[in-house]
Amino acid sequence: MGVFGPRHPAAIAARIPPGQRLVKTWPVLHVGGVPRFDEATWDLRVFGLVERSLRLSYAELKALRPAVVRADMHCVTGWSTLGNDWEGTPFRALAERAGALPGARWVIAHCDGGYTSDLSLQAMMDDDVLVAWGHGGRPLERDHGFPLRLVVPKRYGWKSAKWLRGLELVAANRRGFWEERGYHVHADPWREERYAHQEGPEAAEEP
Repeated sequence: MGVFGPRHPAAIAARIPPGQRLVKTWPVLHVGGVPRFDEATWDLRVFGLVERSLRLSYAELKALRPAVVRADMHCVTGWSTLGNDWEGTPFRALAERAGALPGARWVIAHCDGGYTSDLSLQAMMDDDVLVAWGHGGRPLERDHGFPLRLVVPKRYGWKSAKWLRGLELVAANRRGFWEERGYHVHADPWREERYAHQEGPEAAEEP
């Protein structure tokens, strides 16, 4: 895995959170195997505390307010990549179409293979949060989450769950795969929120 030199121009260095290093490549990290994709049967669900549950085909999803977001990515293992161009549908567009109910405070991401991740609804409503099918002007590679992954640039990369199949809005948080194994609920890289032992008593309430 190649890296740039230890000294970065100030503008670049300012984008690298504490404890991170800049890499040239995009490392592949995930749990389990890479699922197969059949567009004829694939769908994305938005459900839970919503006015209208959604079940969208791949074509329907890609037609729903597509957007491009340029954002950095920071992995809890210590690497960062800068200036990624993601193409997808803003989570905000899905939440608005489904109609999030007043009691919804958390979002559980459900992925192929039973993997889950969790974030507060407030964090998910940021303008740069996407369900993404493209990267760098091309479709996502299978190892990086094709046909769809969540992209949450302001959180460590494990929150940007691959092979996304469902978004469940809930009132009370349920810890996801890595959160159950000792990782932080909120995962803000600028605060170095890596591990659950760093969480305060307010962790289940704050974004």
